[in-house]
Amino acid sequence: MNDLDDIKVFLLDMDGTIYLGNTLIDGAKEFLEKIKKTGRSYIFLTNNTSKDKNLYVEKLNKLGISSEKSEIYSSSDATIAYLNDKNIRKVFLVGNTSLENEFKNSGIEVVKEYGKEIDAVVSSFDTELTYEKLQIACDYIMDGILYISTHPDLVCPLEGGRVMPDSGAISNLIYSVTKKQPLVIGKPEKTMIKGVQKKYGFDKDSLLMVGDRLYTDVAMGEKAGIKSALVLSGETTLEDYEKSEIKATFVYNSVKDMINLIN
Repeated sequence: MNDLDDIKVFLLDMDGTIYLGNTLIDGAKEFLEKIKKTGRSYIFLTNNTSKDKNLYVEKLNKLGISSEKSEIYSSSDATIAYLNDKNIRKVFLVGNTSLENEFKNSGIEVVKEYGKEIDAVVSSFDTELTYEKLQIACDYIMDGILYISTHPDLVCPLEGGRVMPDSGAISNLIYSVTKKQPLVIGKPEKTMIKGVQKKYGFDKDSLLMVGDRLYTDVAMGEKAGIKSALVLSGETTLEDYEKSEIKATFVYNSVKDMINLIN
């Protein structure tokens, strides 16, 4: 039996796995088509909480990949699923307006000032960050309120090789004040996989996480107890992998190598 015969759902990282910047990786379109042709499905996973899913759909469509919002699952989706599962109804949010609107649309009240009763502080990527937000978040956390971070990425890549502070940088700043680490939801935490399973009803044994990063994509597979495939088309080199303690179930040069393994 082929190693991928039991895989029914491919959980896919995007940048470095399906495309690099604005260029589709060779074989990626055929790989996705083969998944659908054989009656399987795929879900794109992202830690990005600042980008509207419609923008991902638009980008994928421009690259020649037919996609729908229902095929994209973000760390904001996973965070909302966790909040709802734990019956957390009021939060103080360090995050963009777009994430705030997602919370509100899901029935989660976003408190704006210190002193009101809340269930949790949530921090995320926030290009609208203010000192006041940071102070209020720290005050609540030092009061003992549950502290959650949507994802641990330290930087967000920009064009030209530059980066900007991401969610992990903000939670590190908060930690330097409060000495409290957050409960992290997104990749590489297994909470992300649990959220996917709950939303789509997938059996864990049928899942395969495919990505180019050891410390997020492959590490999440390990933590969640699902199979993982490392592709060497993005960030990780074979030398990096051989030195790493994090190990994937499979290693391929790119998703192109997986096409003939899907029957």
